[in-house]
Amino acid sequence: MKPDPDSIEQLREALRLSPQNVPLRQALADALLNQGRPAEAETEYRSALALEAENVSLKLGLARAFQQQGKRSHALVVVEDLVQSAKPPPRAFILHARLLAGQGEIEQAIEQYRKGVEGDPNVADTEFADRLGIDANPDEEVQDGRIAATWEPEPPSIHTELERPKTNFAEVGGMDALKEEIRLKIIYPLTHAEMYRAYGKSIGGGILMYGPPGCGKTHLARATAGEIKAGFISVGINDVLEMWIGNSERNLHELFEQARRNKSCVLFFDEVDALGASRSDMKTSAGRHLINQFLSELDGVKADNDGVLVLGATNAPWHLDAAFRRPGRFDRILFVPPPDISARAAILRILTKGKPVEDIDYEQVAKKLDGFSGADLEAVVDVTIENKLREAIKAGLPTPIKTRDMVHAASGLKPTTREWFATARNYALYSNQGGVYDDILKYLKL
Repeated sequence: MKPDPDSIEQLREALRLSPQNVPLRQALADALLNQGRPAEAETEYRSALALEAENVSLKLGLARAFQQQGKRSHALVVVEDLVQSAKPPPRAFILHARLLAGQGEIEQAIEQYRKGVEGDPNVADTEFADRLGIDANPDEEVQDGRIAATWEPEPPSIHTELERPKTNFAEVGGMDALKEEIRLKIIYPLTHAEMYRAYGKSIGGGILMYGPPGCGKTHLARATAGEIKAGFISVGINDVLEMWIGNSERNLHELFEQARRNKSCVLFFDEVDALGASRSDMKTSAGRHLINQFLSELDGVKADNDGVLVLGATNAPWHLDAAFRRPGRFDRILFVPPPDISARAAILRILTKGKPVEDIDYEQVAKKLDGFSGADLEAVVDVTIENKLREAIKAGLPTPIKTRDMVHAASGLKPTTREWFATARNYALYSNQGGVYDDILKYLKL
């Protein structure tokens, strides 16, 4: 039965007299949620969590409020934290199943639903279970997988080329702190090898870069190789993953072997979370085998990784298995934020180099572009040029780009990083074990 508006007002009045009363605030949030007012409920759940951050019931309520508003990524952040806790509430598994089903991940949804019902049969939802096909023949669910596994696997084929990048740090605008970390971990061991050997420090290791898309992680990795005139191998998930059992592991091994044969070499894994997703989230053993192979290659268990420099980039570090963050693997985790004002100005100078410009005040333009990623800044320059081309075609005469042209182009664009920070903020607030995401909180000034 839905609460009537009068009872909600009574709860609000009681809270005005006792604003620190968590159970009272939760009762108000629950009442708002049950009345179909999830946005107001979200506000109350957040206020209650500010007073009692580890309250499981409040977190579950917040996740439900997110779900009802269609904020699936926000809800998943909270629910994933709950189901991985020491004593996960059964209802969290059911909500997780609903969110997964909404994304089309039916097999994982079935698994989570079953966990919830095993924990408490009273949370069962027969209608939802029927839609998931819980009673379907389990042999049929895995039939295609079994057929594929019986075929003779094809030999692995690697088409990744070794590059010799010509770009260097001078062509990467801003990111000074990141560049210094990379110098310390990757560049100095090569340029000052005798000093590192004196301290018994090996040449190699891994750095994981994370942050919003379009902020220059790939560009920085390529510039790292160019800075030390090393080989560069860029690895995407299509270079590794295959349907045949065992081939993905062989592909990954061959990529590391290629890097070892061409020392010094930067081995760059883009979207590394796709290859190293958390094993606790995986239903099949094939994914776990690939991760174990990846960890073994990083450790150099059967080979020498000295001179192999591993860089990884991800937009979703929370999906990466925690084992990758141990010393000797990706032991430096660097947050790559959107460029600050001076970096934005530097990037705009690089992007307009060689183009007809006249007295552009890059700092003034950069002030208008707070939160813009490197890719967003490139879009600003592209729109500016398109506008100037229209003018030139009409006038029959090209004119140089000026400050007002770039400011005008910027006024019609929005930063694409906002959605990423909306998700990252929730991980940083509610799933920040060990302070992994403190840099996000610092950037957001939370």
